[in-house]
Amino acid sequence: MPIPPVRGGAVEKVWFSLGREFAKRGHEVTHISRTFSELPSEQWLEGVHHVRVKGFELSSKRYIALWRDLGYAARVLHVLPRADILVTNNPVLPLLIRTSQFGALYVHVARYPKRQMRFYGHASRIQTVSQAAAEAIISQAPKIGGKVRVIPNPLPSAICTLDVAASWQERNKQILYVGRVHPEKGVHLLIDAFKLLVQSGVHGWRLIVVGPWAAAQGGGGEGYYQSLRARRAPVVDMVNLLGPIFDPDVLAIHYRHAKLFVYPSLAEYGEAFGLAPLEAMAQGCPPLVSTLACFQDFIENGRSGFIFNHRADRPEEELYRTLKTILSSDQELMSVAVRSHEVSRVYQSANVAEMYLKDFAVIGAARRVPHNRVAQ
Repeated sequence: MPIPPVRGGAVEKVWFSLGREFAKRGHEVTHISRTFSELPSEQWLEGVHHVRVKGFELSSKRYIALWRDLGYAARVLHVLPRADILVTNNPVLPLLIRTSQFGALYVHVARYPKRQMRFYGHASRIQTVSQAAAEAIISQAPKIGGKVRVIPNPLPSAICTLDVAASWQERNKQILYVGRVHPEKGVHLLIDAFKLLVQSGVHGWRLIVVGPWAAAQGGGGEGYYQSLRARRAPVVDMVNLLGPIFDPDVLAIHYRHAKLFVYPSLAEYGEAFGLAPLEAMAQGCPPLVSTLACFQDFIENGRSGFIFNHRADRPEEELYRTLKTILSSDQELMSVAVRSHEVSRVYQSANVAEMYLKDFAVIGAARRVPHNRVAQ
């Protein structure tokens, strides 16, 4: 995806935010990303030097995706500046970096590892975003366990400054989903559970689904999108499929209007953190998530959010029952919203940037070189 994140993307939003934080502290930051028609090939933004090279659209076919990653990584290799730390989230680039001239290799793992970690033994650091992902990395590649560190994703946008409790009644009776509209995200479960909710006599609520469905943008494609439209037929007036919204200010409005954010991810071997639930928390909208371990770093059931068992025999019924319980007490829902908003403060970009800079300093000290230039 391009940077700035004009087409979304969790990794893109996170590192665009972190780059600006590093630059504020006087560090020299170069950010390399793919070209985009609306952006120049080279640009300075808020102290960060942006260099863009030709990239490719996403592909759902793994061998095509890897081939495109290789082509993109080869182009990146030709424009890498000398640096003290080289952060990369491309799966192929670490395999091509066999020299220290570009800086200590810092592999950022934002998705559940797929046994590629054993090829990164020459890296200075393997950094991931949740304890669950770290445990998976160590399980798959025990020899690099000493190089693994957990630093969470930061909030790419500012935290809502509203008094959540005082403004609670201004929110609409809306259930919100924001993310890729893909089968692994469980959007079909959410629509089925919402239908059961309406059939049970719970009225007055709307379901809003925001996110890209096109395969080129990481969605499930035309077939999946049409299946969702068919599923919502009995409650079509109460379910809005809005498509992608990439403007963070517009997304913030949706978060602030809703009383519950639902993220029913089924990605057992894909999800490593889940930035969208944290973004909802930052805007005072409490999250309901599946039992994936990656969410447990920042969501405690009944306190800073809610959790349902997506591994149940009929997960849509489990989600429905959880929804019905949650929506039965507006006061309890508000209390959880307040606590989830408080938890989100820990993940402000400034705080997480400091975690990274301290880790960069450790690596820089080990290499006995300065550590004030970062390429990503």
